[in-house]
Amino acid sequence: MGSTTKQCKYQNSEGWCCDEPAGESGLCYWHDPKVDKSNDDVKCAVEEWAASGKPLDGFQLARTQLEDINLVNKGCKKGYSCRDADFYRADLSEAHMFGIDLRGSSLMKAKLIGANLHCAKLDNCNLLGMILGRTKIENVDWGDNLKQELAAKQARKQGNKEKSLSLYQEAEEVCRNIRKQCEKQGLFEIAGDFFKREMRFRRFQMPRMSFKRMVSKVVDLFCGYGEDPLRVVTFSIALIFTCALAYFALDTTSAHPIYEGVTGWKYYLFEFFNALYFSVVTFTTLGYGDISPVGFARFIAALEAFLGSFTMALFVVVFVKKMTR
Repeated sequence: MGSTTKQCKYQNSEGWCCDEPAGESGLCYWHDPKVDKSNDDVKCAVEEWAASGKPLDGFQLARTQLEDINLVNKGCKKGYSCRDADFYRADLSEAHMFGIDLRGSSLMKAKLIGANLHCAKLDNCNLLGMILGRTKIENVDWGDNLKQELAAKQARKQGNKEKSLSLYQEAEEVCRNIRKQCEKQGLFEIAGDFFKREMRFRRFQMPRMSFKRMVSKVVDLFCGYGEDPLRVVTFSIALIFTCALAYFALDTTSAHPIYEGVTGWKYYLFEFFNALYFSVVTFTTLGYGDISPVGFARFIAALEAFLGSFTMALFVVVFVKKMTR
């Protein structure tokens, strides 16, 4: 009887099945992580596979030499699919990977010096320790989550605090690495986003009820670690309206009315606008003196004046930081 060759059992998330012959593990040469390819010349074979229209999903290419590899899907807006692949310590220097879909893949400690990753999809990738010197990373879709971030959240749900802290530390390192490279290339918006993520991952490593963590959270809420002037403006508007409601409820503005003969709902409407005016004057520390707080409202006014001075100074710092980049 003739022997039959088993087919590789790999199947990607979209249902595509590999038709390559399988080894003893049930996986083919490309999908078997136990096959050492570090000494094999696989670059041309990988290029031919991609050009044939078959996905590179699940390819195990750890420690391979892939310098100047061409994985650009010419003539097509959609790049090659290379999801859940392993490029651990692979040499991808000067690689052409425009628009490639690497979601879920591992680029851990991969050498990407001079590589072209324009428009690549890197959501849920392991990007720890990758070398990004001169890597073209404009319009890269980094996704909403890092692989370490998702794993850290899962470990925290399972009560594994030590593992969660370690993963958040790795996520912080990944963000720092990308941020530095973006700053070198003048991609300051992306750099600012990764700086915020870096600081948040650092915060998650602090004890939950510690003073440092609470301060870090407040800074994030106020100004996004100095990267979001709009948050300062939003907080300022919220504070002004909140204090105005307090002044209105405490009848602070009724002592010096600026209108006569107004009754009913119009009276209360004018009173609220009067309170809002007083709140703005207090927040900006102008202090015209035409309206004076009474009773407990004095303490609210003092707090608002203090927070107003602090917030305006903070806005100037954050705004100048963003505009001078």
